[in-house]
Amino acid sequence: MREYPRMLKRGDKFNPLDVAKQTESIVCKGDARKYTAFYVTGVYGGIATGYVVGCCFRCYFCWTDFSRDFPEAYGEYYSAEEACENIVKAARKWKVNKARISGGEPTLCRKHLLRLLELIEQRNEIKLFILETNGLLFGADESYVKDVISFSKVYVRVSLKAGDPEALEARTGASKEFFELPFKAIKSLLDNNAKFHVAAMTDPRIMPPDERKRLLERLAEIDVFLAANLEEETCDPYEGTLVRMQFYGLDPLAFFGRRK
Repeated sequence: MREYPRMLKRGDKFNPLDVAKQTESIVCKGDARKYTAFYVTGVYGGIATGYVVGCCFRCYFCWTDFSRDFPEAYGEYYSAEEACENIVKAARKWKVNKARISGGEPTLCRKHLLRLLELIEQRNEIKLFILETNGLLFGADESYVKDVISFSKVYVRVSLKAGDPEALEARTGASKEFFELPFKAIKSLLDNNAKFHVAAMTDPRIMPPDERKRLLERLAEIDVFLAANLEEETCDPYEGTLVRMQFYGLDPLAFFGRRK
């Protein structure tokens, strides 16, 4: 097995499907998955969140904590039942009715996710489950898309990282031949009448205008409405982001600007 990729350096590249499997061998155990916390955050108007460990991309602008890079060192295993109870408990405490898992890639640990969604479907406290994903595993297996969207409370948010193959490789470490998989995921979601939208890291400090244009054109080839309603993300100076940028070879102070 290849060495497990940690923080991204310029020129690094890997097979993200292999990294997904490597990560799952660390963070999945039967129908259990590693989490570090359960809480409510203000995004989406207030949402109960299970913070999961592990991802198959290595974006240098990633906001998450260092459990992404060192999954063996963080978190504890929670069964789907335990994760559901903790998410619902947080939702009750803060009087919100939306839920998600975030921090890592939610579509890792398929058995855990599907069981969690099954349990969430049965809970009156949760009206909406927002599934945030980079789309890789959905693009690799349409049956996964069909399994997930069979649950009525699921709404999918696909987050794209690049507008061309070379940028994907440079920005995430995922080899450029995997560029089409997130777009395949979007097409599968559309074909299966899923409730979803698309987001992208189009911050001009990261994605040049011509690349953003190509991304919008690629999306419009799939569906004009999706392109017209793209959610455009910006990069914020979280601790993990600052460290990963520096490791990548960028100056975070120059990128974000010095505070006065």
